[in-house]
Amino acid sequence: MSYLVRSFIALNLALLPAVPSAAHEFWIDPVAYEISADDRIEAHLRVGSNYDGTSMVYLPRNFSRFDVALGDDLIPVEGRMGARPALQMDAPGEGLAVVLYEATNNIVNWDEWDRFAGFCEHKDFTEVLDRHVARGLPESGFTESYTRHAKSLVAIGAGAGADREFGLRTEFVALANPYADDVSGGLPVRLLLEGEPRRDVQVELWDRAPDGDISVVKYRTDQAGEALLPVAPGHIYMADSVVMLEVEPESAGDPVWHSLWASLTFAVPAE
Repeated sequence: MSYLVRSFIALNLALLPAVPSAAHEFWIDPVAYEISADDRIEAHLRVGSNYDGTSMVYLPRNFSRFDVALGDDLIPVEGRMGARPALQMDAPGEGLAVVLYEATNNIVNWDEWDRFAGFCEHKDFTEVLDRHVARGLPESGFTESYTRHAKSLVAIGAGAGADREFGLRTEFVALANPYADDVSGGLPVRLLLEGEPRRDVQVELWDRAPDGDISVVKYRTDQAGEALLPVAPGHIYMADSVVMLEVEPESAGDPVWHSLWASLTFAVPAE
């Protein structure tokens, strides 16, 4: 299997430019990525930037899907309203648990063209700016809807098993198991939108080192929608990618764009 990847130099957070405020990532942040079958799976839902975010509470109106998959079993996450972390459940067995979350629609209002342009440049879809002008849309005073589509890999016991496509509208699929397979050459992933590969698009890989330092590297998917992500033992990762779709408003004030945010979190065991 061949992978077309293009990486940029990882930057220390202190050197990172300011990210537009609308470019807040969303991810599942397990309290522990490796647990025993007698433990509980606990994970925060975080929204923020530079791999630092606020923990969101369990609130059913905020999601259309919240499940834990283990083998062929799919277990809906039930919780107490307002609980933090949002995921708290007994481990359902041993193997590779895949936490799945899809958020309901949210809205962002764009009042400054420069901020919107900066967001599109940061997420690498500047063609959206040309389409915006071609559609005759205003440079300010327009809205965008967005949804989050997150996955996380947690090892229970030995963590044997495999990730797969779960039907999220957009999703990363890990093509190897970081807990059970040899990923010394990198973790291969596939990026999908409505079941189809997203070709030649940007993937950001956030890396939290054992000493707490955070860096980010950008890659591109190949023609199969796949990328090979270099990883290191003892590190925690979040892969992130965003796609922007045109929306035709039915009435004044309706969104004119819709973005879908895919994320995948996982850890690589320390040696």
